[in-house]
Amino acid sequence: MTSLQTHQLPSQEHYTQTLDTKKVFGCEIPFPVKAFNITSEHVPAIDESYVFDPNTTLAILAGFMFNRRVIIQGYHGTGKSTHIEQVAARLNWPCIRVNLDSHISRLDLIGRDGIVLEQGKQVTRFLEGILPWSLRNPVALCFDEYDAARADVMFVIQRVLEANGALTLLDQNQVLHPHNFFRLFATTNTIGLGDTSGLYHGTQQINQGQMDRWSILAQLNYLPRHIEEKIVLGKIPTLNNNEGKSFVERMIAVAELTRSSFINGEISTVMSPRTVISWAENTDIFNNPHLAFQLSFLNRCDESEQSIIAEHYQRVFNHDIFKTSDS
Repeated sequence: MTSLQTHQLPSQEHYTQTLDTKKVFGCEIPFPVKAFNITSEHVPAIDESYVFDPNTTLAILAGFMFNRRVIIQGYHGTGKSTHIEQVAARLNWPCIRVNLDSHISRLDLIGRDGIVLEQGKQVTRFLEGILPWSLRNPVALCFDEYDAARADVMFVIQRVLEANGALTLLDQNQVLHPHNFFRLFATTNTIGLGDTSGLYHGTQQINQGQMDRWSILAQLNYLPRHIEEKIVLGKIPTLNNNEGKSFVERMIAVAELTRSSFINGEISTVMSPRTVISWAENTDIFNNPHLAFQLSFLNRCDESEQSIIAEHYQRVFNHDIFKTSDS
């Protein structure tokens, strides 16, 4: 049940700011982009060093500006949800993320009866879930791991996938119509056909009638090397010199090798851009890139796969990672 409040949320009168998309997102957008002129408690924090992927940014902004239902597909660790949040942050648009793991039920989304105290007495009240609350407010609702959701959850979501789709609360005899500034997004590892690669256990096939209701499907996979280098250097300014840039280039080369092995099914743990940043930050702490790699990534990998990863590391750094203490 949600404890979110409705105060400090923007309204139509605040929807007045027009953005310079080249300046804000680093890319040209072929339609006007407006934002709220105030921030509020549910607006994500702005990451000043964030680098936007042009095509994904275009898809997300179309979702915000034209009330399109947008689903973003890609390998995990590519920053799909973060991309939505960072666009919302620039628009001052409240954004709520919900991870649709197998424990999320229909009642979690819709709500249920619960016992509350009123004037010292226990009374039964309907406690609404995150979906009704979001529908009634100027909120961008983002469903993470959409293809891992249970069937009962999927059918609840299907009701609101239409642009003006209403939600019927049978227990309350209510029909909720979406707020003018309600927006719906989702992220997924597959494209609704299930996982045939074995990379994403627990994902489900998605009803194709439901997939048809998503009006925009964008793909976001690992960023080009020069973009990822820019992100890492933006996060760790101490590396923004010739020696540091050379080191970051080799870090990303290792990451790309692990991603190829992951895609080919050789290893089960992938090195995401987030992991590369952690490696760089830990290098700054330990002043030892080899130990930092071991603590940031290698130790989380299956023991049977560590030799493959060590080989990738050896190829790029010419160093036996299992002899870290000798470096």
